[in-house]
Amino acid sequence: FVFTKGKLNGSTLIMVTRNPILIPNREFPIVGGTGFFQFSRGVANVKTYLLDPVAGIATVEYNLTVVHY
Repeated sequence: FVFTKGKLNGSTLIMVTRNPILIPNREFPIVGGTGFFQFSRGVANVKTYLLDPVAGIATVEYNLTVVHY
């Protein structure tokens, strides 16, 4: 994720995982970041509401819990 406005502008959060999109509820580790989120850790809870591979659309919710120093 890249933040583009406000005091977080230019900061990033990094998740390193595979994304099994067909599983409706997933949990991904947040393993770091840049800028404001340097040395951050956390978890992303991900939920797919809509997936249409033929049309190429998806509606996905990301709920992030992040600890930064």
